[in-house]
Amino acid sequence: MSRAVEESNRAMLRARDAMDRAYAQPLDIPALARIAHVSEAHFIRTFRATFGETPHRYLQRRRVERAMALLVETGRDVTDICYAVGFGSLGTFSRTFRQIVGESPSEFRRRRSAPSNVPSCFAKAWTRPSSFG
Repeated sequence: MSRAVEESNRAMLRARDAMDRAYAQPLDIPALARIAHVSEAHFIRTFRATFGETPHRYLQRRRVERAMALLVETGRDVTDICYAVGFGSLGTFSRTFRQIVGESPSEFRRRRSAPSNVPSCFAKAWTRPSSFG
C-alpha cells in the first residue's frame, strides 16, 4: 500500500471516528472534510470508496443504531430518543429508522424488548442494521 493511500485512509478514519464520537451533534460535510484535511467533494468520494457508503448514510445508520439501543434499554419516549441521537425531526427519524431496520421505532421496541435469557452481545449482533434497504 502506498504512503498516499495510507494517509488517505487515516484521514477518513479520523473523520469517521469524529462521527462515531459526536453522532448526536449537527455534523456537516464541510466540518468533516476539515477534519480529514481534504476538499468536500474529495471527502465524500473517498469516504464512500473507503467505507462503502456516503458520510450521510453512515451517520444516519450510527444514529439509528444508538436509537435501537435506547429503545430497548430505556423507557424514554420515541420523540425524546429521536432528538437525543441527533435527528432534527420525528418524521425524518421514523422514515430513516424504517428504511434501515424495516419497522417503525415503536414496532421495534415492542418486538425487540430483550428477553433476559439472551446474552446482550447476541441480541445486539442480531438486531444491528447492515445498510439501507
